[in-house]
This record gives sequence, C-alpha cells and structure tokens, in this order.
Amino acid sequence: MTEHTVTAFDAELKEIGRKVVEMGGQAERLVIDAVNALIRRDTALAHRVILLDASVDAIQREIEEKSILVIAKRQPMAVDLRELVAAIRIASDLERIGDLAKNVGKRVLAIEGEYHPQKLVRGVEHMSDLVLEQLKEVLDAYAGKDPAKALAVWRRDSGIDTMYTSLFRELLTYMMEDPRNISVCTHLLFCAKNIERIGDHATNIAETVYYMVSGETIAEERPKADISSETNVAFPGHVQG
Repeated sequence: MTEHTVTAFDAELKEIGRKVVEMGGQAERLVIDAVNALIRRDTALAHRVILLDASVDAIQREIEEKSILVIAKRQPMAVDLRELVAAIRIASDLERIGDLAKNVGKRVLAIEGEYHPQKLVRGVEHMSDLVLEQLKEVLDAYAGKDPAKALAVWRRDSGIDTMYTSLFRELLTYMMEDPRNISVCTHLLFCAKNIERIGDHATNIAETVYYMVSGETIAEERPKADISSETNVAFPGHVQG
C-alpha cells in the first residue's frame, strides 16, 4: 500500500470504530431508559425507548455496510480484518440489545394501570444494575482494546444467570401468594428475561473483543447458571418484540 492508501485505510477503520462506540452508547441509553420507565411506571419514557430503537438499527446497518465495503476495497489481513469482522459482530449484538430494551418498554405499556407493588420491581432493578455495569465495561474494553477487561466481563456472566434464577423463583412466589400479582409478575418475568439476555449479548461482545485483540478464542467453557428453563410455566399475554 502507498502511504496515502494506508492513511485512508486507518481513517476508515477509526471511523467504523467510532460508529461502534456511538452505537454502544445509544444501546446502553435505551437499556437505562427502559429500566427507568419500568421502575417509575413512566409510559412516556417507554414510548421514547420504543421509537428510538430505530436509530440503533440504522447505525447497525451503516456499520455493516461500511465494514463490508472496506473489506472488499482494502482486502485487509490479520488484526485489521479482525477489527472489521468484530465491528459487524458487535453491531449485531448491540442491535439485539436495543430490541430487548424496546421489549421492556412494551411491557411497561402493557402493565399500565395494573396493581403494581414497588417491591416487585426491585429484583429486576438490581439485576439491571449488574447487566448495565457489564455492558459499560465491555464497551470500555472495546474502546480500549483491552482483552483482560473483556475476559473479566465474560467470566461474570454466571452471576447474572444466578440472579435471574433467584428472581424467577421470587416472582413465582408472589404470583402464588396473591392472584392480583399474576398479571404484573408475568410481564416482569419477561422483562427479567430480556435483561438477562442483554447480559448474554454483553458476554458475546466480550468474546468478540478478546478475539479481535488477541487473535484467539476464549478457551474456557462459557459459565452459565440459569436453570429457570427447567421449570415448566405457561406465561399468558406474550408481547412480541
């Protein structure tokens, strides 16, 4: 490559990286707003989350198109190719995170006006705090190209699963104790599952960041501790994403 071509290629890589960071910030904001809408019973904020998910989708398409174009035009190798492939993969995970935040927003609208003891959302709020911490750290790991931080996020995934399983059982108990809780607890169970899945996508991003920087996959088996699927429960009123 000529010096001019190398400079232009570096600029293209940096621009794609900036777009991934921007998308990560928007996805993180959607999750924060969705959880706040649930805690505060704020339907206006829930509507905003649902509407703004489209902007996250648009950035995802832009990252994918630009990355594919650069791969076709520059035919990069080694770490440069890994960065472009990582951008596509991370953008895909961030797009799914936006969808999951939107799903939480839809649940907020679904339980508007229902009997809704505040204690029922505390567990969801606590799990959300942990997931948001994971998401922030893995985005920092991407921006800083820090495989050690990415690996630390990856190893904490089982903590979110354990919390989800505990919350799953707690909400089932509330449903059995008081029939008035059944509807709202059903929606909260779906909110909790969406948040747990956001944690899974943060773990996916951690794996991608680790591979992008080191060129190696994580050798360990992914830690999982969600056993809620072992309980057979039929949930009414499923809201499609």
